[in-house]
Amino acid sequence: MSDGQPVDGFVPVGTPIDLDNCAREPIHIPGSIQPRGVLVVLREPAFVIRQVSANVAELLGRAVDEVLGQHLSALIGIDQAARVQQAASTFGELRQRNPLECHVEVNGDVRAFDAILRREPGGVLLVELEIAYGERPFSFPNTYQAVRSSVEELNQATTLTELYNTTARAVRDLTGFDRVMVYRYDAHYNGEVVAEAKRDDLNPFLGLHYPSTDIPAQARALYEKNWIRLISDVDYTPTPLVPAVDPETGTPLDLTYATLRSVSPIHIEYLQNMGVHASMSISLLRRGRLWGLIACHHYAGPHLPPFGTRAAAEFLGSTLSLRLVDQFEDDQLHRRLTSQAVLAKLTAATLGDDEPIASALLGAPDLLDLVPADGVVVNIDGDTEVRGSVPPTDVVATVAEWARGAGDDVASSECLSQDVPALRIDPQVAAGALALNLPDAQYAIWFRREVQRSVDWGGDPHNKAIAVSEGDEVRLSPRRSFERWREVVRERSEPWTLTETESAEALRRHLVESLYRRTRSALRMAETMQLSLLPDSIPTLENWQLSAYYEPAAGGRVGGDWYDAFELRDGRLVVVLGDVAGHGITAAGTMAQLRNALRAQLFVGTEPAAALRELNEFCEHLMPRAFATVVIARIDLQSGRVEAACAGHLIPYLTNSVRAFQAPIKLSPPIGLKNVTYAASTFTIEPGHRLVMYSDGLVERRGEAIDDGINRLAEILTRPGDAPASRIREVMEWDDGHDDVTIVTLRRP
Repeated sequence: MSDGQPVDGFVPVGTPIDLDNCAREPIHIPGSIQPRGVLVVLREPAFVIRQVSANVAELLGRAVDEVLGQHLSALIGIDQAARVQQAASTFGELRQRNPLECHVEVNGDVRAFDAILRREPGGVLLVELEIAYGERPFSFPNTYQAVRSSVEELNQATTLTELYNTTARAVRDLTGFDRVMVYRYDAHYNGEVVAEAKRDDLNPFLGLHYPSTDIPAQARALYEKNWIRLISDVDYTPTPLVPAVDPETGTPLDLTYATLRSVSPIHIEYLQNMGVHASMSISLLRRGRLWGLIACHHYAGPHLPPFGTRAAAEFLGSTLSLRLVDQFEDDQLHRRLTSQAVLAKLTAATLGDDEPIASALLGAPDLLDLVPADGVVVNIDGDTEVRGSVPPTDVVATVAEWARGAGDDVASSECLSQDVPALRIDPQVAAGALALNLPDAQYAIWFRREVQRSVDWGGDPHNKAIAVSEGDEVRLSPRRSFERWREVVRERSEPWTLTETESAEALRRHLVESLYRRTRSALRMAETMQLSLLPDSIPTLENWQLSAYYEPAAGGRVGGDWYDAFELRDGRLVVVLGDVAGHGITAAGTMAQLRNALRAQLFVGTEPAAALRELNEFCEHLMPRAFATVVIARIDLQSGRVEAACAGHLIPYLTNSVRAFQAPIKLSPPIGLKNVTYAASTFTIEPGHRLVMYSDGLVERRGEAIDDGINRLAEILTRPGDAPASRIREVMEWDDGHDDVTIVTLRRP
């Protein structure tokens, strides 16, 4: 790919950027750097310069043409180049060794630089030579000592507010920025300033909110990878790389982790509109995802904290991230313990069969004690019970239908007018809902009324762009006003917290178990359904012997075994044996659908491997939770030739009077997995041979490896005589807890 072509779905490199396309700007490959240092791209181990920033003459007194294609020593001298080479060859992980303090002769004067090294894929080494202004306060290994007292304060903080404020003060004291803010995201990546340390004469930003569009998704992704970003002078002129693309690969250089990486012109304009002259951001992460930022602004002019200072500030940010996780999880633990106590009582109330489940859930305690809300409605086993204030019946039905369509066990909304636009409802009756989707369209739904609240934004979030004339064209640019703008939020309920949704999910699991236990009669009906789907009879063949045997699982459990045998119009015989994972109504229902779908494919002449592929696609789109093993054999009764395919099932046996051996059928993955191919196999049943297909219930035993059962079956099959399927079952040893057993035998005399 050459410069100017699209990258990963972004706009082409070099495209003019405004608010229309900034969300697709490839900011990780800007093609330029900030001019406070020089970027050198080397190829290890030769340390030959393949790209360099165009300001090399200004900062190092070397012409670009003099150093491209040359050894690093042509740029910084033999001694300094040797130090860089030694550091790069000695350490695999270079980050903790940065910066390497260098002194380079420039036009007769010796200047101090911080060399920041990073190893990239393909033998590429990035060397950033940043000008070191003034004294270095401390080196990277001494970072902890520099912030030790601040870390101790963070460890002693008992509330989130204390954590935020301590961090803001510490970073400002450390870096000298005019304003330092702790900026927290909500679930939609709108930001809020939750702490601030600033110059006394600056207007406060504490409590202001900023829309998610201020920091596009690709910028947030970059913050998750590179935890600190500095713009020492907002008014800088970007310095391009020479050449613009990698001369070997023809691709622009990925500067995701580069300290000097140039930033989006839209972001620069945004900062300029705020009156900011220098900026630094430190990522706050929770489990690797961006949770917030420490945002530093400087108004008095350019500002360049030394690398060691920035490393210390980054360390503070990492410490705050860890403490935030600890505090968050501690708060969550207390909420969970309270919820679990209520959940245990509700679960116990549903164990008996003498009271309807809906009534038991609205006793004492009730569902409103588990998840606080204005009202709750329960529809289970034909009983509908209500507690508190809930919408009219038709509204409840519409919300229940929306929840089922959401595709999750638990569906939630804090703005029904937005998520269910067809719903006409007064938000003072219900603005938000949390719904449990239960089997057979049953449900429990909590409702919350509208809670009007005001949000103070840093400028009007609905008018975040301005149009700027540039010649004959109009360009959309970031807003210029950041004055406090108050918005009243309507038609929204209080958000459903993580603890509340987790409690609802736990309750749903218990309810599903209770419903299952209370539907034993339905299980008997499922068993009847399963038996009705097995063939009433199997074909009687001329010159061949076909037999089948099925025995349900012990204890009357309904299983997923099935078999099928039928002749095609051209005289060939099709034999199928399958096993759906699990027991009960779900397994029986799945078995019925798979059996019918597969039979339809095979009857129209689809070959076995293709039929399995079609069956798997059927499951992927219409039965995504189905999981089954299947083996198919299509036999030409004249020649004995067999076309076969096996989806994760036990390989059938071929036997004669002397030995039993597994049929030469290639094993493919089971039904229910994505991106699977199924192999076709062919072989011949010779005269005097028998094909034996069976389910795992025949050979599995409690406390015994399945191979032992398979070996025992092989031994039985070599015994004299042509035992039908039922005789094979009788001879196999058994235990009381056996699974479904299915056996099909086909013998060619």
